[in-house]
Amino acid sequence: MSELIKVNNVSKSYWRDSFEIPVLNDITLCVNEGDFLALMGPSGSGKTTLLNLVAGIDKPTRGSIEVAGTDIAKLNESSLAKWRSNNVGFVFQFYNLIPVLTAFENVELPLLLTKLSKAERRKHVETALSVVGLADRMDHYPKQLSGGQEQRVAIARAVVTDPIILVADEPTGDLDKHSATEILTLLERLNKEFNKTILMVTHDPHAAEKAHNVRHLEKGDLV
Repeated sequence: MSELIKVNNVSKSYWRDSFEIPVLNDITLCVNEGDFLALMGPSGSGKTTLLNLVAGIDKPTRGSIEVAGTDIAKLNESSLAKWRSNNVGFVFQFYNLIPVLTAFENVELPLLLTKLSKAERRKHVETALSVVGLADRMDHYPKQLSGGQEQRVAIARAVVTDPIILVADEPTGDLDKHSATEILTLLERLNKEFNKTILMVTHDPHAAEKAHNVRHLEKGDLV
């Protein structure tokens, strides 16, 4: 397998007035294409910060991050935004669906930034909703769906652009046990059947069991 993500000697600090607050310390990590990696560690260990750096939401203070040969740490903000929309699918703990839009319209949102025709967008959205098992719920609004169904809509939205990496930040953190198991099974299927490279932050050992590899962060260090 080829190395898709290369995190090289990355450190990240934030500043509060004149005080530097280190969050990540000299992190080096490689993720192969088609891998399913879980990042674990206590609150404040830097898991979400590392995820955000790989996803191009934030930039490192030092070091480089290569994704499919592109050093995203060197991109300017507009180039980085374009890179994110073309290459990364996001799944969050709280779904982030827009309540006044149907499931179909929520999933279609990322495609509105593309040059696809309306008919092409419809085909992509229907395929994504079918993959997550919600083809019969596309006209429902978020309030008409269960938490597990809302998260599946969010996953459909994340994969509708066919991104090269899927980043999931505590994707089961707000779900009951049954719904969490369904979401983890879906992520596992996306990885195995569709060869999606997945990076998942989780506190849940049961969730981490679905991953191929598990790495732990402790106070900004990869251990």
